[in-house]
Amino acid sequence: MEEEELRTQAPDFWEDPKRAEEQMRKVREIKSWIVAYNEIKSAAEELQLAFDFQKEGITTEEEVDEAYKQAIDLLENLEMKNMLRSEEDHLGAVLKINAGAGGTEAQDWAEMLYRMYSRWCESKGYKVTVTNWLDGDDAGIKTVTLQVEGDYAFGYLKSENGVHRLVRVSPYNAQGKRMTSFSSVSVVPLVDDTIEIDVNPGEIVWDTFRSSGAGGQNVNKVETGVRLHYNYKDPDTGEVKEIVIENTESRSQFGNKDNAIRLLKSQLYELELERRRKASAKIEAGKKKIEWGSQIRSYVFDDRRVKDHRTDYQTSNVGAVMDGDLDGFIKAYLMEYGGVAVL
Repeated sequence: MEEEELRTQAPDFWEDPKRAEEQMRKVREIKSWIVAYNEIKSAAEELQLAFDFQKEGITTEEEVDEAYKQAIDLLENLEMKNMLRSEEDHLGAVLKINAGAGGTEAQDWAEMLYRMYSRWCESKGYKVTVTNWLDGDDAGIKTVTLQVEGDYAFGYLKSENGVHRLVRVSPYNAQGKRMTSFSSVSVVPLVDDTIEIDVNPGEIVWDTFRSSGAGGQNVNKVETGVRLHYNYKDPDTGEVKEIVIENTESRSQFGNKDNAIRLLKSQLYELELERRRKASAKIEAGKKKIEWGSQIRSYVFDDRRVKDHRTDYQTSNVGAVMDGDLDGFIKAYLMEYGGVAVL
């Protein structure tokens, strides 16, 4: 850390703001590991003291248990952070929820997931911006896109990539039948100024439309919403696919266009990372594979059970999960899969 801090004292350090910010981020990252290590070291020493004092009758067994719990929690949190070692893990995230087939029931489920992730982000102190929102036909939402800004937002939220399945007695079914609904969650890294992404302006086509905000409130009576179409050519296969990005966050069409470009860069960055994952998968062929985009978790309300099918981690506290308590699922995922770095 001292060596990296010396680099920040060079007379010309701030002449290149982008490089300077990257260096400052590197210093903060190293410092965070040192601080965390010292916290664990201190907690372990306090645990040893509590244990010694308990044998002498100075402290109680309950106090030893509490000191042990604090030390273990700190250690496990640092172990989990150690799983976030891919280059993109420290970035923010773009999280998109799409209701699956099933009409009102699926659209209601999509809105429930939106609330769940909003609560989780709030508990982490992340800044959340809704960049696109499309109301459901009668209730819920058809699609929503969230821009999540904060350290390691992508590293944690990448565990949510895939199809989420809800099983419950539907309030929208007159017969009170048990219904199954699906919604897909897509998470890509939110690129920042430290990442260079080439975008060919000649491949961009813009549409504009009147935008409406969450809950159907009119954001503007003029066409401030933008829809970006971009033709992306896969460098390996030569296949061309169209990327479509909608942004309705701002009252300004120019502001929406700027953010749509940022979201496009995030998508292109994720495509490049996916190419690397495939290359890594060939080398790591003997390891357990993760099928991105497949059904990853079931939420069974009647049986009071939420289960992740990749890690087998489950909980009976459905209410807490829907209120944003996802740390157990995220930790189980990262401890099993997070240590495999992208080449």
